Amino acid sequence: MASSGVVIVGGGIVGVVTAYYLAKAGVASVVVERDAIGSHASGFAYGGLSPVTGAGIPGPLAGMAQAGMRLHHELAESVVAETGIGIDFRVRRSLALAFTDAEVQRLQGALPWQQRQSGYVSRWLDGDEARRVEPRVSEEAIGAVSIEGGADVEPYRLVLALTRAAEALGASVRHGRITGLRRRGGTVTHVVLERGEIACDTVVLALGPWSAEASSWLDLPIEVRPLKGQILRLQAPGPPVPCSVGWGHNYATTKPDGLLWAGTTEEEAGFDEETTREARDEIGAALVKMLPAMADARVVHQTACLRPVASDGLLLLGPVPGFDSVYMATGAGRKGILLGPAMGRAVADLILTGKSTLALDAFSPARFARVPR
Repeated sequence: MASSGVVIVGGGIVGVVTAYYLAKAGVASVVVERDAIGSHASGFAYGGLSPVTGAGIPGPLAGMAQAGMRLHHELAESVVAETGIGIDFRVRRSLALAFTDAEVQRLQGALPWQQRQSGYVSRWLDGDEARRVEPRVSEEAIGAVSIEGGADVEPYRLVLALTRAAEALGASVRHGRITGLRRRGGTVTHVVLERGEIACDTVVLALGPWSAEASSWLDLPIEVRPLKGQILRLQAPGPPVPCSVGWGHNYATTKPDGLLWAGTTEEEAGFDEETTREARDEIGAALVKMLPAMADARVVHQTACLRPVASDGLLLLGPVPGFDSVYMATGAGRKGILLGPAMGRAVADLILTGKSTLALDAFSPARFARVPR
């Protein structure tokens, strides 16, 4: 029977970055993944890093987003130096387009808060100014919010680099599917696999959209569901699109692989990870609305993945009630790549020191506990 002090369940961005930060502090862990490292959302995500926009921002996720961005800047140097694996981290501008007066009002309403955030340059552009940034922006766009200071990264290469760096410092990866936890009082003694067990005293549950499976292990409802998203990678005419062009939940930019990445859908489709013609058409229509010149772009690859979303839209991050050393880290939805380093760092700090410098109260897994009537 294998033995480890810390077992991390899940080999996506959150799980492997937790292993990385623990390893940097001299604590080895075992990452258990039932498929392959980065084989789900963390390996197929767009990789946009936009800390001043999106669901929960401004709001409870704003601090986590800023912390995630700071850590991405650090990781872009450290893991590349430690592993030699390029992660294609690059700072770039974003344009959020408005086609209606209601969209102008919504975007301008968020702008004062965005302009107060240190490290970013956020401003309103009229349609002509937006087209000076990217001439192919639709003539129907009446304005845009321009934000400088965001970035993007190649998610799979980041996950791979973090894994390699953690392994070099003593972490290990094991293939298997967790079926439960063995405990003595409030202390976990083993993680139970379909085949075998791993003795441990600390567990991190970073199961992503499959987190609800842990409800029966913990005797605690884990209200997390999958939100399906699909992305197109296209061979596009003309020069690269140097910034991220967005409209609502849609986006497009040319990535370092030379392809135009466009997405994304938000589908309540359970655990279905298959690509669909309907999604391709939806993404294509949004792309042409933003950038009409892309009507002749050719689809090279279409991907689908599942993102974990909690019932209240917030993270589940922190200690699990009723256990001495079980932690949960999930629920980042479309912000998983941005928030992942901050989530992993917070959990690693809790394990190492019993506290985190980040405000975690709003994300407690205990908030879903049923209150007896």
